[in-house]
Amino acid sequence: MAESSAPLVEMIGVSKSFGGVQAVAGADFTVRAGEVHALLGENGAGKSTLMKILSGEVGGYRGRIRIGGEPVRFTGPADAQRAGIAMIHQELDLVPALSVAENVFLGREPRTRLGVVDRRRMVRETAALIERTGVPIDPRRPVEQLRTGEQQLVTIVKALSHEARLLIMDEPTSALSAREVDRLFAVIAELRQAGAGIVYISHRMEEIGRVADRATVLRNGGVVAEFDARSMTAAQASEAMVGRPVHLMFRATDGAGEAVAVTSGAADLLRVEGLAVRRSRPGRRDPAGITLRVGEGEIVGLAGLLGSGRTELLETLYGVGARGPWDGRVLLGGRPVRPRGPRQALELGIAFVPEDRRIAGLALEHSVLANTVLSIVDRIARLGLVSSKRERGTARTATERLGVKLASLHAPVGALSGGNQQKVVLGRNLLTEPRLLLLDEPTRGVDVGAKAEIYRLLWEAASQGLGVLLASSEPAELVGVCHRVVLVRDGRSVHELNTSEVSEAEVLAAAMGQGAVEGLTVGGGG
Repeated sequence: MAESSAPLVEMIGVSKSFGGVQAVAGADFTVRAGEVHALLGENGAGKSTLMKILSGEVGGYRGRIRIGGEPVRFTGPADAQRAGIAMIHQELDLVPALSVAENVFLGREPRTRLGVVDRRRMVRETAALIERTGVPIDPRRPVEQLRTGEQQLVTIVKALSHEARLLIMDEPTSALSAREVDRLFAVIAELRQAGAGIVYISHRMEEIGRVADRATVLRNGGVVAEFDARSMTAAQASEAMVGRPVHLMFRATDGAGEAVAVTSGAADLLRVEGLAVRRSRPGRRDPAGITLRVGEGEIVGLAGLLGSGRTELLETLYGVGARGPWDGRVLLGGRPVRPRGPRQALELGIAFVPEDRRIAGLALEHSVLANTVLSIVDRIARLGLVSSKRERGTARTATERLGVKLASLHAPVGALSGGNQQKVVLGRNLLTEPRLLLLDEPTRGVDVGAKAEIYRLLWEAASQGLGVLLASSEPAELVGVCHRVVLVRDGRSVHELNTSEVSEAEVLAAAMGQGAVEGLTVGGGG
């Protein structure tokens, strides 16, 4: 780590309130040149607000900021960018209809001597930046055709194009596979070697020791601890984040503390046999030979690298995305089904929590109440009219059951932290009383406490007979939460793993096609 006489960035006694809510409370934070400084905390702890202040997106704060020892007060993101600060947001800020290159250079397009946009140069420079990430993405391709993980890489490329002195990364790996994470860490190593400072926000404890030098923990808007990231343990960080010891139990337990297990030989709820979608659309890895089963009360995981086809499988089962004819069969409760859309899927008892909650899962400008009861309005209506009292009661029961932290049911759901937004999406789907719950990265960008709550809810629902098919990029989640894991590669199911017999490392290696586990087949017994 490079040292300098003065920190590259100093934030001193910074505070910010929104209405009556104190988001940041007298926080001190520094970053040195050539240093990766991790910023940790639960959802709502103030991390993103603090960094939005530093990146010029939030003003009206108290306290001081110095860059290279000089006092600054940004009036907007452009000021911060001119000072050499760039931010990669957790929630993607891309224009879907524009190409990758157009997004990377949006608002600062290179010009020819005639004053017109130099598209060749834009594509050429974007391609060079993409090459650094080691992931092949065509710079001329529209962003809307990319998968979420690829879009996340585009935001990283966009930030790299600013050649920033300080790069703020907010959950940069939340949609990336292990291979893409390794490439990102290699890019981070290059940047720090060149003297750049990096703020790294992540809920993935295993990443912090690999990539960071120091770690600062926020709680309730204030700094409560600072650690040497290379020696910090997950238990230390978690305890500092929540203010008490955290025992993150993947497995649900009964009243006597014994692990709850699925009944051996549970009846099939879902059976997928040789599912393949013909005439797949560009940019999608639709099912090309999927065989698996989910028993009643069972949680089955889907593992695979970015672009393996996990998301497309879930979307196909829910009736969205793929439009081509099917080969193979999908049986729900022993009866053939083929949902033509979400409404029909819900009628069949299939619910879906999508990967990107802000785009596909929530109406951000609408209230928590409206988002919670959205899928069951017909059920709580009487003669076509919805009782506001019944609506409030239903939403209140659901949010209390899930432990959603909110000021009011009438507050915009977009004002909630990421973990609480995810609980609202999950709660709305559980209110439909589904037989089968499809989950795509359900804990993406969610803190340790919210993860524990989500796992508890899944096990509680499974104990009542709900079947769950869960796609995740986190081996610890797959091994800890699921009974079995199906490995998906190139749209095909290639292995089935019993999580009581494999380690996280084995799941990861198998997903990457390294050291494939011998003797394992897909679609067999329980």
